[in-house]
Amino acid sequence: MPNERDGRQLQLSIDDAPCAARPGSTVLETLSRAGMHLPQLCHDPRLTPRGVCRLCLVHLDGQERPVPACTTLVRDGMSVRVRTPELESMRHMVLEEFAWRYPADAVARAPEKPLHQAFHAYGVLGELRGDRDPALIDDSHPYLHVDLNQCIECYRCVRICDELQGQFVWRILNRGARTRVAPDGGKSLRESSCVGCGACADSCPTGAIEDRTLLSAALPSTWTRTTCPYCGVGCELDVGARDGRIVNIKPTRDAPVNKGHLCVKGRYAFGYLRSSDRVTTPLIREGGRWLDASWSEAIGHVAEELARIKKEHGPDALAVLGSARATNEENYVAQKFARVVLGTNNVDCCARVCHAPSAAALKAMLGTGAATNSFDDIERARCILICGANATENHPVVGARIKQAALRGARLVVIDPRRIELADHAEVHLQPRPGTNVPLFNAMAHTLLAEGLVDRAFLAERVDGVEELRSFLATWTPERAAQLCGVDAEAIRRAARVYATHAPAMSFHGLGLTEHVQGTESVMALVNLALLTGNLGKPGAGVNPLRGQNNVQGSAHMGCEPANLTGYVPLEQARERFEKAWSSPLPRTRGLDLMEMSDAARDRRLHALWAIGYDVLLTNPDERATREAFSAMDLVVVQDLFLNETARELGHVFLPVSASYEKDGTFMNAERRVQRVRQAVEPPSGVKTDWAIVCEVAAAMGHAKGFAFQSAEEIWDEVRSVWTAGAGLSYRRLEPSGLQWPCPAEDHPGTQVLHQGAFAIGPRASLRRIEFKPTPEATTAEFPFVLITGRTLYQFNAGTMTGRTRNLELRPRDVLAMSPADAARLGLREGARIRIRSRHGETALPVSIDDRVAPGQLFATFHTVEAFLNRVTSDQRDALTNTPEYKVTAVALQSEA
Repeated sequence: MPNERDGRQLQLSIDDAPCAARPGSTVLETLSRAGMHLPQLCHDPRLTPRGVCRLCLVHLDGQERPVPACTTLVRDGMSVRVRTPELESMRHMVLEEFAWRYPADAVARAPEKPLHQAFHAYGVLGELRGDRDPALIDDSHPYLHVDLNQCIECYRCVRICDELQGQFVWRILNRGARTRVAPDGGKSLRESSCVGCGACADSCPTGAIEDRTLLSAALPSTWTRTTCPYCGVGCELDVGARDGRIVNIKPTRDAPVNKGHLCVKGRYAFGYLRSSDRVTTPLIREGGRWLDASWSEAIGHVAEELARIKKEHGPDALAVLGSARATNEENYVAQKFARVVLGTNNVDCCARVCHAPSAAALKAMLGTGAATNSFDDIERARCILICGANATENHPVVGARIKQAALRGARLVVIDPRRIELADHAEVHLQPRPGTNVPLFNAMAHTLLAEGLVDRAFLAERVDGVEELRSFLATWTPERAAQLCGVDAEAIRRAARVYATHAPAMSFHGLGLTEHVQGTESVMALVNLALLTGNLGKPGAGVNPLRGQNNVQGSAHMGCEPANLTGYVPLEQARERFEKAWSSPLPRTRGLDLMEMSDAARDRRLHALWAIGYDVLLTNPDERATREAFSAMDLVVVQDLFLNETARELGHVFLPVSASYEKDGTFMNAERRVQRVRQAVEPPSGVKTDWAIVCEVAAAMGHAKGFAFQSAEEIWDEVRSVWTAGAGLSYRRLEPSGLQWPCPAEDHPGTQVLHQGAFAIGPRASLRRIEFKPTPEATTAEFPFVLITGRTLYQFNAGTMTGRTRNLELRPRDVLAMSPADAARLGLREGARIRIRSRHGETALPVSIDDRVAPGQLFATFHTVEAFLNRVTSDQRDALTNTPEYKVTAVALQSEA
């Protein structure tokens, strides 16, 4: 097949009119590009064409019978007949067959559906004769309404669930006239394995499966393309609004990241925008009570208090936390405010508690603290190594792409203490004891060296320290690691062999790798594997952290880091350039990270903290220590959509802000792609954008000149002026789907793969020798279980947004997942409430018996405020980045019955 990118055009004729076509395209695609619409009921461009509905049949000169336009590739010189009387008569007959059993009222309810438009175009509306059978209606799901009276058996729902999501929910039952589709095993959709991605509704041409949001509201009157406010995948959305409200969200079909797909959060979890507890007035706490304030009062109060504390205790008694939920522009302004207005490097963000180890490890070993490759490399990889990342739940669209790659033959190696969904598709699943990633990776590297499974040419050309690592790893045999990790030695060898012998191989890792006392070193050990096998600097390979929140990569990269400025450039390295750009000296004292801020507050060295879009109390480990620290401060300013737990319990000022759907800006996803955020609806009266608030406080403190921004784009242009690797990323060039940095100039195409030819650190990278240092958080007879914390598909992080949507019906509360063996031994039944006690605190959760959890281990999420899981989590931290060890807490259990 000719390459579509070679620029050639094929020449053909359509109903005697000349037409150009792209090589490799179908006749249907060519007709669509030419503005000619044919009815099509079985076709969706995201699916493999089937050509079974017979509505897009066309005649090709020289062929006796008509052919489906959706399955026929164009050829040079082809002559296509589209609107002949014979073809139009055939289309009319096909639609008549549908009409006799189709309910007439369906067309009136949703005239925009493709089938209904075809009925209208071919004059068969008067022939609709179908009745509605109540037994074919399923209203069990909070987001999807099913009415199979409108099903025409095109099976697009079945195919898109299989081919795009890989969930295989929809099944074809019976044969002949009794054929119908149904969820797994014929159960209701709510009881099935459906994950609520909505792909079936998005593809259905009739409304047999429909978004419930469209049943309760009129069709959108405006559509806005923007970027999802949830995880770090960065899916693009088409947001439909009417009368100032979002009524529907669809996946952007041509988005390079999600390719016309979304998860349940991105597609449906937008109800928080109109939640009854949305705060729209600034609040100041007086005498233990929140009192409404005007914006001028709130801005003035914050400015006066910050100035007072700075005068009395010095600039390093103040701190600012940026937000993974805020835009790049807002995080840039926040860190600039900390350094220029407050005069402190005490600025950080939630990257500290998740992927700071990834950034530090990748920066130290390769020169750039970000993912090396692109999500499109998933389809190029022959092997995918997944380490401590439950992608199908926490990064669902990437998880679906990985699953589809496995179904097409890519080899999967999964390293996770739990049996996550992707383990069902893995050639090897290793279940190490939590906290033993370093010995596991050392043993895999030992295997690569011992068995000669390394890329010798790559090592000779680009890697130092091979023999030193070989000597160091001589004793790190799989047998030694097996004793520590609790996995079979031969399984370790098999995992190493699969990774090394199926190039290109790429790795993805998540918080299961980073949230440990050796989180940074675990990522370094993973980089060792990529270097040894030559899986860097090429498509389909690399080391790729799956970032948790929508803009956690961007918030740190914009400079919300105590030791790094915008562009993740070390402060001392770029000091002169930024001082010139900002016309201001930069502070010389070492800045505190989030965990150090907490320590300093308890010691009465930190007196004020401004937290933007961050519920620190609910999400930080060791809740007692966080509460003690915040209680000791003179001023805690919280800026968010709602009174989060930090504000409710410990705040002094609350500043209400716009959500991402209500403002402009950019996010940066996990593959280094900067994408536009566009305002889809007006914010509630009384709220402001994060950046506007910070700029107003800066002006009130005498720094109006450096913060006189009038738009998000103006801020972004300043970002580009100080960030050399992002200089080419103008708003114009970010239309429509963003670009990946480095992109240093307006004519640069962006960078899909890092470290080609040379590493950012230089022509050669060095392997690291990493000793194993066990976590002090060990099990004992008193605390015999290991608790692992994490996220779930239906709730997001602290639940600030998803907890105010109908996702609560899909995941109403946190539960404590334990193995069937442990439940049986303790005499516990499903739903039994149990008390969890650690060395740090206690809480209670209902039990969920889950065979994905290994005996001796427990798993729980942290979304439910009432449970407040972080009352029990450990106070241990990564030695290099201070990232907390959420993944290992020794606990004891006691029944509440």
